[in-house]
Amino acid sequence: MAFQPIVDVRNETVFAYEALVRGQDGQGAGAVLAQVSADNRYAFDQVCRKTAIELAAGLDLAADGAHLSINFLPNAVYEPRACIRITLEAAMRTGFPLNRIIFEFTEEEALDANHLLNILRSYRAMGFKTAIDDFGAGFAGLGLLTRFQPDIVKLDMALVRDIDTDPVKRTIVRNTLNMMRDLGIEPVCEGIETVGEHDALVDLGVDLMQGYLLGKPAVASLPAVTWAHDFKADRKHA
Repeated sequence: MAFQPIVDVRNETVFAYEALVRGQDGQGAGAVLAQVSADNRYAFDQVCRKTAIELAAGLDLAADGAHLSINFLPNAVYEPRACIRITLEAAMRTGFPLNRIIFEFTEEEALDANHLLNILRSYRAMGFKTAIDDFGAGFAGLGLLTRFQPDIVKLDMALVRDIDTDPVKRTIVRNTLNMMRDLGIEPVCEGIETVGEHDALVDLGVDLMQGYLLGKPAVASLPAVTWAHDFKADRKHA
């Protein structure tokens, strides 16, 4: 597992670290996920959760109040309370607080909406936080939000790319952010790669951001964070 920070740019604190799967020889998530099939999906999902929690606990990730964000595969969960046992055991054994765990999912394939809602509602009832990743690029989108409001929604990086020079994207993101706030959902913008994108999102009132500009994933360690005053100072002296 690699960890990438999700930062609160306003308060200059780390809100969470997202656990990202990596191959034993350093392969990226895409290469690893390409080997997941219906036959090994459940075992893969369970090992990822357990490994993420064990590594996070060993790194004392939650010491300063940060969360651990774990991606899960909805189609690997046949029954939420039965499939959460290994996760709970790992958290209890390592002392990792349950209220510091976020479960996020990406709609990489069509999902049974009722099944997904059952998972999300069950996780919330157990004290976990929930998140939708890549919002704006999946199958359900707004339809899902009418039935369940997660704690966090991560806006797809396609909406963020070049937002500082694209007025259409700014309009879409501005109105999406207003909708999230009205629904009591915390928005996260991911894929921040340039100072211009960062500044445009700050102007739109975004606090939580994730991207290479702010911190790259680090395997089995917590990466350093680059704050606005750091990269703006670098640009000034370039």
